[in-house]
Amino acid sequence: MQTLKQEAINVISKMPEPVDIDEIMYRLYVIDKIRKGKEAADKGETTSADELKKEIEKW
Repeated sequence: MQTLKQEAINVISKMPEPVDIDEIMYRLYVIDKIRKGKEAADKGETTSADELKKEIEKW
């Protein structure tokens, strides 16, 4: 698994020119959320579909 820094550098280097800072920040944000989601899933820190449906019904 790549380090976060390596992954960020890899993603940024593959982006087309010109690219603005907002696009870079957005892609890094998405990478961070995906990594955190995978880590949570590996730890079993997930919500079942039934629990999620019950929570949505409260909205």
